[in-house]
Amino acid sequence: MPEEENRTPFERGFAKLFSVLDGPVTAFREKFVEPNQSKNKQYYYHRRYRRVPTIDECLVNDSVCIYEANEQYRRDRHVDDEILAILRQRRLECEHYHGHDAGKYCKKVTDDYLQSEANWFAKYGDLGGKVDVRNAYMKQKHRMLWERRHGEVGTGMKARKLSDAE
Repeated sequence: MPEEENRTPFERGFAKLFSVLDGPVTAFREKFVEPNQSKNKQYYYHRRYRRVPTIDECLVNDSVCIYEANEQYRRDRHVDDEILAILRQRRLECEHYHGHDAGKYCKKVTDDYLQSEANWFAKYGDLGGKVDVRNAYMKQKHRMLWERRHGEVGTGMKARKLSDAE
């Protein structure tokens, strides 16, 4: 190697000392530790909850199912809140970085954030501070009925036909 020819005697000696000290440690890790770790990989940094039935699948008097659905709803809302916060932070960082040209360079980031914000508001907006899964389910039901009768929310009401008025 041409690199070793350019080394000073001190550097070559230090490299030999390092290989003497590091060799057994590296060999032990490659021979025992890594094969043992690959057998039972455990990713402990994300807690996985099993999905539970939603509120529409619960019986009316099944308080345990309703409680689990409510906890699932709270976890999902927390995840959606964090996703929205990440997208908001990306948008702000992009706008800060590009300054006056942010409209040109940050369009996709801004569009992603605005779409996610609209989706979040459609799902969780106007529910108040103490919300549970029943309120969210009723909001979803009312929104679906509105869209069936009048079209997509925000587009205005459809004109009534004469047959509907009678």
